[in-house]
Amino acid sequence: MYNFEKKEKQGILKITANSEQWNNAVERAYEANKGKFNIQGFRKGKAPRRVIEQNYGDTIFFDDAFNDIISQEYNQFLNENTDIIPVGQPKVEMNSFTVDQGLQATLTFDMLPEFKLPDFKTIKVKKGKVEITEKQIEDEIERERVSHARYVEEDKAVENGDFATIDFEGSVDGEKFEGGSANDYRIEIGSHTFIDGFEDQIIGMKKGDEKDINVTFPDNYPAENLKSKPAVFKTTLKKVEKKVLPEINDKYIADTTEYETVEEYKKAMKQNLENIEKEKVEREFEVKVLDEIAEKSNIELPASMIDHEVEHMVEDFEHRLSHQGMTMAGYLEYLGKTVDQFKEERREDAEKNIKTRLVLQKIISENKISVSEEDLNDTLAEYATRYNMSMEEFKKALTPNDFAYFENNAIMTKVINFIKSKIA
Repeated sequence: MYNFEKKEKQGILKITANSEQWNNAVERAYEANKGKFNIQGFRKGKAPRRVIEQNYGDTIFFDDAFNDIISQEYNQFLNENTDIIPVGQPKVEMNSFTVDQGLQATLTFDMLPEFKLPDFKTIKVKKGKVEITEKQIEDEIERERVSHARYVEEDKAVENGDFATIDFEGSVDGEKFEGGSANDYRIEIGSHTFIDGFEDQIIGMKKGDEKDINVTFPDNYPAENLKSKPAVFKTTLKKVEKKVLPEINDKYIADTTEYETVEEYKKAMKQNLENIEKEKVEREFEVKVLDEIAEKSNIELPASMIDHEVEHMVEDFEHRLSHQGMTMAGYLEYLGKTVDQFKEERREDAEKNIKTRLVLQKIISENKISVSEEDLNDTLAEYATRYNMSMEEFKKALTPNDFAYFENNAIMTKVINFIKSKIA
């Protein structure tokens, strides 16, 4: 049997089992484990319980019996109290135990916080304005211009902004080091992609020139063996290329785009930038609305819940680092931070993530928001159009996980639209 009480953010479940219940649990533990024991004079799994206890001690089945009782009572409690939602695993404490009188134990666990959603009419968030400046348009056109640049090889000394193709071989204290050599490496002078001072020393070199370039690795360089070390790179210049940008005129626009004139192209560019900015403003507005709802909901989170979210965020970040060929240890070393410092910096975001999820779940639950087949098809049709596929082709290409992802997108769209309708 059990007795439950709430204390602040925690649930306290007191479990009691009498001697009969205890002996039954020990018998179940014996039946579940007897096949593991080899006792002389008995076939494996056939030794009586008392014989096993005589050979291995009277308490051989006690741990399993204890876990059995705790598990049964805890699961029964959760089944009979569906409004109680634990966070993480409970802390189990034995209060008293004898074979003749049974046991008493206490389970302590954090609970999913209870809270009330605010009146949505009290949510006052201003949506940002969409303003596209002439400079934004010119910058976008310049990016397009750079993407169509030509690279012309020239027989001249390297200047800032040129592209140089080089062979180099690096050494520290006269010894080559891993990753310090390359052939036919193309570098943009002035891009600062190399160690400070490296690119500056290439300026003035001509095709065929050889030069020892002297640099010093920075104090925070990721590789421990190279930090603060002076290095020499034997460098050979193999090619010099000048970047030539096209002139933006009506002919260039007609030849490279679907438009005929610069004016038409600018109008289209402005419209495209406005669409992007509108989407960005809308997403920022939605985030601010959810933040205010969460703030006004006054949700008090147990520390364990935040700890778990932080761990999840760190694991996810570490996974993404691995895809870039980096390790968490190397990354933290580069930043000069400990794991604990890194985690502490993420607690605020972790808390925000949890509160947002809880708010969304409560809104969905209280308003019985669900996704119909029509809703899902609308979402799938939108993505199919993006990928220039028919609805049938798109569906065939999806896995069950993909369908779950798009179903989640559909319900998120519905709940966000629901919120917007209430605060309008």
